[in-house]
Amino acid sequence: MRTDSFLEVMHELVAFVRVAETGSFSAAARQQCVTPSAISRQVARLEKTMGVSLLQRTTRQLRLTDAGLEVLAHGRTMIAAAQATLQVAEGHVGEPQGLVRVSAPKAFARHMLQPVLLDFLQRHPAVDVHLLVVDRPVDPLREGVDVVIRLTDDPPQGMVARSLMPVRQLVLASPAYIRAHAPLRMPEDLMGHSCLAIGEQERDSRWRFVRGQESVAVVVAGRYTVNHSEMRLAAIEAGLGVGCVPDFVAQEALAAGRVVRLLPEWAFDTNYQGMAYLLFAGTRYTAPKVRVFIDHLVAALAPGLQAA
Repeated sequence: MRTDSFLEVMHELVAFVRVAETGSFSAAARQQCVTPSAISRQVARLEKTMGVSLLQRTTRQLRLTDAGLEVLAHGRTMIAAAQATLQVAEGHVGEPQGLVRVSAPKAFARHMLQPVLLDFLQRHPAVDVHLLVVDRPVDPLREGVDVVIRLTDDPPQGMVARSLMPVRQLVLASPAYIRAHAPLRMPEDLMGHSCLAIGEQERDSRWRFVRGQESVAVVVAGRYTVNHSEMRLAAIEAGLGVGCVPDFVAQEALAAGRVVRLLPEWAFDTNYQGMAYLLFAGTRYTAPKVRVFIDHLVAALAPGLQAA
């Protein structure tokens, strides 16, 4: 393939990227305002020109080959560069405009992100936001998402990661529950209490605590298991037992005295906490609409981290 052949396959490359992002020829065709057969022919021409298979087609889904994943990453960068070129004037003399696609975990989106998004939309009337609220990991390349918020201690390679805020899980109980039950001074004391677990995985009933060099794991049990942090907090406030809730969800209830933090000298070690990172593609051609969105979130959610 000649080094200048990319000029001949740019339309085909755009078609392939749209198919990979949407997961189907039909959806890509709707975006491009052409027929699915036309999109299929464009992708086939790209594969023929490159001499590699980019997609594995089945009756139910499309799956990218290893070569397809690489072409998708480079193709997105090329398209972003072209879009950035067309948006040069916009970035200098006008407001950013267009759609920004964002994903975030449910509780974080509800308590922390929603107020920031509403403020952003008021400040930037030419920018729209599509928020995908899910607790599963989101692949921005495959799912066409511009910005991903993820709680993790190990941000993925190949993405730019901006720290937003640390998130901790707190062990809580209501004052009435504490008065009616045996004191809880050490993690081992939890075995004598009704505990509200998250229940998404088997290990969610094994609570691990750390204090300095000391580590303690306790298998807990209780009458109610729920993987929704606000519902778990309501059950804790109702006196059903001891439960863990993200600190930003528990903040108001703690301040009002409706719940009390237990074992404060112990760190509750769980996979459902970590640093909240803002992740986006590592390219020099970040669109103005995405750049202004990222800057807004970082300024609103991470002022302390940025100053440190």
